[in-house]
This record gives sequence, structure tokens and C-alpha cells, in this order.
Amino acid sequence: MTSTHATEHSPEYAYVRRELAADAPPPISEVGVIGWTRKNLFSSWANTILTLFGLYLVWLIVPPIIEFAFINAVWTGENREACAGVDGACWAYVRAYFQQFIYGRYPIDERWRVDIVFVLFAVGLVPLLMPRAPFKRENIIYMLAIFPVVSFILLTGGDFDLNGLAFTRSTGGFWIEYLVLTLVLLAAAYGFARAGANDPRPALAVVGSIMVALAVVLAIVTIDFGLEDVETEQWGGLLVTLVIAVTGIVASLPLGIAFALGRRSKLPVVRLVSIIFIEFWRGVPLITVLFMSSVMLPLFLPEGVTFDKLLRALIGVALFAAAYMAEVVRGGLQAIPKGQYEGAQALGLGYGQMMGLIILPQALKLVIPGIVNTFIGLFKDTTLVLIIGLFDLLGQVQSSFTDPTWSTSTQSATGYLFAATVYWIFCFSMSRYSIFMEKRLHTGHRR
Repeated sequence: MTSTHATEHSPEYAYVRRELAADAPPPISEVGVIGWTRKNLFSSWANTILTLFGLYLVWLIVPPIIEFAFINAVWTGENREACAGVDGACWAYVRAYFQQFIYGRYPIDERWRVDIVFVLFAVGLVPLLMPRAPFKRENIIYMLAIFPVVSFILLTGGDFDLNGLAFTRSTGGFWIEYLVLTLVLLAAAYGFARAGANDPRPALAVVGSIMVALAVVLAIVTIDFGLEDVETEQWGGLLVTLVIAVTGIVASLPLGIAFALGRRSKLPVVRLVSIIFIEFWRGVPLITVLFMSSVMLPLFLPEGVTFDKLLRALIGVALFAAAYMAEVVRGGLQAIPKGQYEGAQALGLGYGQMMGLIILPQALKLVIPGIVNTFIGLFKDTTLVLIIGLFDLLGQVQSSFTDPTWSTSTQSATGYLFAATVYWIFCFSMSRYSIFMEKRLHTGHRR
């Protein structure tokens, strides 16, 4: 009875929580800068050693560069006397040569045309790279059709004589030869389509549209717009670098896709031609390609027929990059499961529809890093055009070293540092945009 009475009259010690307790803050060692450092830099003894070694390299390299480029640098001056005896960058020399680094020997009074081209390029490129920007289709048409033609006319002056390009003068000139070439290409497209048991009308429509559009462009460049003619020998600096890089990038991607599809084609002739093209261009150094296009190609042309040196370089670079791009795209095509092909065929889609709507979008998303890596390599390879006498940014910097007005012990180091900075900005920007698009399209395999 005593125990029962004590139990009945004892105070209630039971506790029932009516609300959820507030989350406790995570440990300081797991979040913020400290948490990120522990997780990424000092997670194990091996990572700790590598981190300390990396910090040691930063301590060896970065402070001298900062001291050379900023602390001891000379920013103003009229000649080498301003930088004489100074153990730092001579940015006054870069300021004096800056316009040559950008335009080369382009006439000073006509450089406004180059500026307009740069502005038009930026106006089209910036919204094109923004995923949510409106009027994407119109923007693409502008960048692929309008901008190249306008830029070509502005930079060269237009007013071309196409009859000078005629290979067979006795046939009546350029336009007759162009018509014959168009008929040959249409016949080839019809033959390939019929060999693949496909409807030839789409292939004929594509080839015909391309040839008509090209004819319109060629007719436009023959118009006299009243601009002064500027030979490509006078181009140089960043202008040449961007012309070669942008042309190579724009041309290599569709060509690479075409040859990648051709290498996987069931048509023996198409597959053989694609394999020979890819293996040939991948087996030849770019320096050799540029040398052959500049020195050897004119020897095989008919008498009186010439190609501009820059045009030959553009063709060589584009074909060279297309071969590497083809292998990158082929890797993406091989990564697509066979069920995707079978599903597209089960829906009754033709080859073009299957590739354009289902296979290629997936394949290209998978190989975004490889595509951009090829673009970055192409951008840096533009420096090789110096071997055929085209002065790109690096070539223009090197040519400035011969000027005794700015001849100092730090002139070459300053010039190379400036060129390296420009190339790094462009390449790093392409790399970061590649990472952005890869994350946005979810191309990685997430756990």
C-alpha cells in the first residue's frame, strides 16, 4: 500500500515534446572555409603533402611574377630610356605597340572597319552564348550567314573579280564553271541517296540550297561598296588570330560531324573516303599542312590561278581541325546505347531525322569537353601561321623585338607575358563556358 500510495502522489517526471527541436548548427570543422579545406586539401596525408608542395610552388612562382609585372613595372615612357636598367615589365612598350598587336599593318585610316567587325562579332556572340536569350534562330542566322559576309566585305573592301578564279577560261568564266560544279554535286548527292535506298529529294534540297546561298554570297562580294582594298598581307595581330580561330572553329564542327557520320556509314565509298580523310589529316603535323598549303599548293594550280595566302591557311586549319573533331564526335556516337537507334527506327524516323533529333544531340552533349578542348587547341595553334609569313598576335609581338627604340633587357619578357595573358583569357573563357554548359545540360553521370 505504501508503495502504491507513493506512486499515485509522486510528481510527474515524464516529458512529451510537442514541437520539433531546432537543428543544431554543424561543427565548425565541417562547414565554411575550414570544412572545405579539410575535405579537399588535407583529407589524407597524401593530399596534405601535395597541398604543401603546391603552396611551395605558388610561393616560388607567383611573387616574382607579381613583382615583375606590377611592382617593378614601368607604365609610361616614350622610348627604351624609360625602361633601361629596370628589372620589371616595360608596359610602356606594350602601350606603344598595342595597336600593331591588334591590327598588324592594317591601314590606320581604315582601322574603324576592324573595330566594327569586332563589335558585330560581340553583338552576335554574347546573346548566342546566353541560354535564355530570345531570338536564338535569328541570332544563329546572323552569325552564320550575315556576319561572315559583312565582315569579309569590311575587312577586304569587296569588289572582287570572280573571273580571276576561273579554272577553265575557255568555258566562259566563273559562273559557267560554278553551274557545272553545282550539277556535279547534285548528281553525286542523288547517287549517294539512291545507293542508301533513301529518298534523294532531301539530299538534293540541301545541296541545292547550299549552292544557291553560296552563289548569292559570291555575287554580293563582287559589288563595289566604295571601300579601299586592303590585302591580307597587311592584316596581323589579334585580327589574324581571331579570323583563323573563329573560321577554323565554325568550319571544323560541321565538317567533323559529317566525317564522323561518314566513318560510321554503311556505304563503303562514303566510309572509305571518311577514313582516308581523317587518318591522313590526323597523321600530318599542322606545320606541314600550312607549309604545303602555302608553298606546294600553288605549284599544282593552273597557270594564272592563285589563292590568297590567308585563305589557304584557313582551309588547311579547318580541314586539320575537322579530322580531330570527327574522332571526338565519333566517340560520342559510340557512347549512345543501341536502344536509342532502335527506338528511333521503331518510330519510323528516317536517317536524317534520327540523327538530327535523337542521336546527335545526345552525342554532342556527351563530348562537350572534347569539343571545347579541340577548340582551345586550335586557338593556340594559330601561332603556327607565322611559318608561312602571316603575323598573328604572337608573330606581331616577335616582330616588334627588332625595333631598337624599345630594345631593353625586359622587352621580350614583357611581350611574351602580354601575349600569354591574351591567349590565357580566351582559352580560360572557353574552358569555363564549357563547364557551365556541361553542368547545365547534365552531361555528367551524377550519383
